[in-house]
Amino acid sequence: MSDAITARQFHDSDGVEDWRVVLGTAQTRFRTDSFTAGVELIDAIGELAEGMNHHPDVDLRYATVTVRVSSHDVGGLSRRDVTLARRISLVAKELEHPAETDGLLEVEIAIDALDRPAVRPFWRAVLGYVDGPPEDEGLGLGDPAGYGPPVWFQQMDAPRPQRNRIHLDVSVPHDQAEARVTAAIAAGGHLVSDSRAPAFWVLADVEGNEACICTWQARD
Repeated sequence: MSDAITARQFHDSDGVEDWRVVLGTAQTRFRTDSFTAGVELIDAIGELAEGMNHHPDVDLRYATVTVRVSSHDVGGLSRRDVTLARRISLVAKELEHPAETDGLLEVEIAIDALDRPAVRPFWRAVLGYVDGPPEDEGLGLGDPAGYGPPVWFQQMDAPRPQRNRIHLDVSVPHDQAEARVTAAIAAGGHLVSDSRAPAFWVLADVEGNEACICTWQARD
């Protein structure tokens, strides 16, 4: 039986208050304030991961360690991720590294196209990307090393010669999305549509270039 869970089920679990679901992964960032302390935290996370045979993605910077947990076998989150996230938070607390969720995000590049299969090979070649998972219906691309932002292709229903054909999808923690929308509008942008909020808000800059602020909410 699959132990897959939804983003809402993850957030409803006890002991994961340090974490936010962003684009299908549960993430947090710990303030370590030194490279050595970050390495120590990663060593502790490594022991937990090996003990569970369940391994997160970890990004070490001078003053922070960012951790992402997900389950590739279910294509998203699982009960194992709840357990691992909870244990990582406990270890970080013991080492006195506070969690910070401000600034967590994932960026996707969305290319609007009339003929998606026709344009996709160009982007796969120019980026050196590989095919995305089967649930993308063969229309997603990803960085095989896991660093670059994923690319996907959105179906257009008519040509748009006076409108941009590429937009950014910026996925943020659900409790930070409205502040991000407000900040973007205050910076000179405008709201194109909030009809699908809180799943996403469509925004544009003064020249019409678009970005979507996205969350996990309203997608269950």
